[in-house]
Amino acid sequence: MQQVEQKVEIKITPKDFDSGEEPRWCPGCGDYAILNAVRSAFAEISKELGIPKENFVIVSGIGCSSRFPYYMNTYGLHGIHGRATAIATGVKVANPNLSVWVVTGDGDGLAIGGNHLMHLMRRNLDIKILLFDNRIYGLTKGQYSPTSVPGQITKSSPYGVIERPVDPVLLALSQRATFIAKAIDKDIKRLTEILIEAAKHKGTAFIQIYQNCVVFNDKAFEDFAGKEVRSERAIEVKHGQPLIFGKNLDKGIIIENGKPKVVKIGENGITKDKITVYDETDFYMNFVIANMHYPEFPEPLGIIRRVREPTFEELLFDQIEKAKKLKGEGNLKKLLEKNSWEVLPS
Repeated sequence: MQQVEQKVEIKITPKDFDSGEEPRWCPGCGDYAILNAVRSAFAEISKELGIPKENFVIVSGIGCSSRFPYYMNTYGLHGIHGRATAIATGVKVANPNLSVWVVTGDGDGLAIGGNHLMHLMRRNLDIKILLFDNRIYGLTKGQYSPTSVPGQITKSSPYGVIERPVDPVLLALSQRATFIAKAIDKDIKRLTEILIEAAKHKGTAFIQIYQNCVVFNDKAFEDFAGKEVRSERAIEVKHGQPLIFGKNLDKGIIIENGKPKVVKIGENGITKDKITVYDETDFYMNFVIANMHYPEFPEPLGIIRRVREPTFEELLFDQIEKAKKLKGEGNLKKLLEKNSWEVLPS
């Protein structure tokens, strides 16, 4: 009797992405929630997109968030301050088959690393960027960061911050990033969903994650991110759906002449069909929504922009193939010896 070979289905779970290393974060830090979301997302991404576990790479810079590669059972690089995006670019171009993720913070990514971050987004490399934003330098003990708000008291601003903060989403929009989203650390379910969508996107995906620092800037986002107030003070933007929010879904956003306005459904002749329907591909609508912030407006969360454009790798390798057809494969030895000199003894 012929024996039939049975194929064993390999199941990937979040546990498979646990390195076994104990995270060295403060108890209650928002990084724990993000770590759980990433592990869950990677397991789903691996199953949905058929990406082997060994094809995931996490690159980080310096900061509390940048310890991330140690806690993920993937390939990882703990780079130098602000250079995670530059390292990730090299990794992706060298091996486009890898799923490359950058983990950075508001200090690492927007201060010393702001220039590299900007160029990665404008090039549209197929790299996913997770920016942990807690509006403070946590690892170096509480100095103000590029996203700290005016008046914020910190170790390096005892009389209050006097600078205007960097808006990460507006920075991403200025470089025409092709996928931009905002999420909250404690909303693990929604954050996981956004991470999976980012993985499916071909091109740069930039995700700003509001992350609580319990020691140096506790409850920085509680006024709109707190579970008990979120439905009234934040709005989940979704492509093709009206901009409606509120505990009773009775509030909405109407955009007229490029300006948003909060309205109450059922008052002054406002009906649901008059609420603006969100278009994640409309750059100008993306810009209007990105400019909304609590308390003047509900804080926008979710996928703010998503468009498909050629990636840097696609354009690069297409250019290489065209050059080969035009000039042939080339010869490195000949190239190196093209301009050479023989040094004769005197």
